Amino acid sequence: MTWQLIFEIAYLLVLVLVCIRIIYDTQTDAKSLAYLLFAIFVPFIGIIFYFTFGINYRSRKIYSKKLIENSELSDKLFKKIHQYSKQTFNLGDATVKSNEELANMLLNDTLSPLTSDNSVKLLINGENKFPDVLQALKNAKDHIHIEYYIFEDDHIGREIEKILTEKVREGIKVRFIYDDFGSQGIRKTMVPRLKSQGIESYPFFKIRFITLANRLNYRNHRKIIVIDGVTAFIGGINVSDKYINQVDQPEKLFWRDTHLRIDGPGVQYLQYLFMCDWNFCSELKLEPTDKFFPPLSSIPINGNKIVQIAASGPDSPSPAILYATLQAINLASKEILITSPYFIPNSSLLDALCIAALGGVKVKILVPLRSDSLFVDFAVRSYYADLLKAGIELFQYSKGFIHAKTMVCDAKIAMIGTANMDFRSFDLNFEVNAIVYDEQLANELVTLFNSDLQDSVKLNDHEWTKRSIFKKFMEKLIRLFSPLL
Repeated sequence: MTWQLIFEIAYLLVLVLVCIRIIYDTQTDAKSLAYLLFAIFVPFIGIIFYFTFGINYRSRKIYSKKLIENSELSDKLFKKIHQYSKQTFNLGDATVKSNEELANMLLNDTLSPLTSDNSVKLLINGENKFPDVLQALKNAKDHIHIEYYIFEDDHIGREIEKILTEKVREGIKVRFIYDDFGSQGIRKTMVPRLKSQGIESYPFFKIRFITLANRLNYRNHRKIIVIDGVTAFIGGINVSDKYINQVDQPEKLFWRDTHLRIDGPGVQYLQYLFMCDWNFCSELKLEPTDKFFPPLSSIPINGNKIVQIAASGPDSPSPAILYATLQAINLASKEILITSPYFIPNSSLLDALCIAALGGVKVKILVPLRSDSLFVDFAVRSYYADLLKAGIELFQYSKGFIHAKTMVCDAKIAMIGTANMDFRSFDLNFEVNAIVYDEQLANELVTLFNSDLQDSVKLNDHEWTKRSIFKKFMEKLIRLFSPLL
């Protein structure tokens, strides 16, 4: 009994200290509450879970993304980017001028420039993305930079591998970053092959047994290809055969996704992100030079689109993608169209959407009928009542699985990228979105959104309230832990 009492007292002291740390260290109230509940009501496991998944890495700044060490050079670059962005804004049309606060927020927060003279191309699903990617890779003249959350050793993965190998033989430098969790299937197969062919390949954050859970929690969810510093691809489509819909395989799950090709100055911030991530994971020093960041005067002008990049993760001082999303919602006056496979909004996003809808803005949200996780489904559905009550229209995609992450505001600006509308993307993952201030592209996405609605089921507020008590209870229960999903 004596030893049992000592053990109980010791555990109680540890629990109190852990709770104090959770309150002090966790940034959001919702996450604090979730971790506190888990630690208190699930003995031992709750504490272990917090220390493996709940540590606030942003506050500890363990990821460094400083590309230029020279402070004088850095200050000059800072001024140059601000001057260039101001010039782009002044020459821009009403679309960019009506979103001045959004452009300035990203510029001041992350030094992401507002870039002009870009051409952009919307790529719908893998069957449209990969032919463009393969041709662009074949046209590379100096270097190819690839960074992916999921890269599989299947048909399309090997097709890209073949082209990369051929380009290396031509003298093109190829660098490849893969997430060690999302792309775990290529660790012992494709990666050794790539390295043997002279392709430098590194896991972004190598998973080791001792720090397994921490590293699983902070994932590099980005999907970036940069070619010669002038062409880039960004969006939701990973490198995997499952993203390619084939007519001769009607039994295969239909995968709806959206990607974007950018040609022009808008590529340079994606290049910057890749190089920062490369220097971190490879521990090599890749210096910014003209071959990586070609002078703007040397970049061919093939379009007139204004593009800005929003990126965030444990390496960023703030959740920039969340801030950009909130700012775009706040600036919208007519219509907001959101597509997201995982819609688990934090309180600020939920409030912003409800305020917009109650203020007369038409808000439509498209999510999958079913996701790939039962727990996620319960968490997502727990927010439906609040959204429907505010007058927001909810649609569930039933043709297959919708994986696109897009938002269109007032048919003027479009966001396309890797970030889901959930806690993980806004706070834990390394993510990147492209923002295009252009009515033409925005209207393309509006048309695409309306087309997807033809394969969707609209939720009815009255019918939704009739679901069983068990389902309502499970939704409310899982919602408590939604910040941890």
